[in-house]
Amino acid sequence: MTLFRLLILLALLAAAVSYGMFALTGQQRHRRRGWLILKWALLAAFGFFAVLFVQQLWPRA
Repeated sequence: MTLFRLLILLALLAAAVSYGMFALTGQQRHRRRGWLILKWALLAAFGFFAVLFVQQLWPRA
């Protein structure tokens, strides 16, 4: 669990760095890369929390 949280955090940090590079250089490739990383990081985070939510709902034997 900690590993998945760390990977999501690192992906969000990579997206922030890409947007920072876009702000500094103005090159569109950094903005596109940042958007792509952000989309996948959010998708992974939603999936991770969906699994946690389903685990809480699932009846335990």
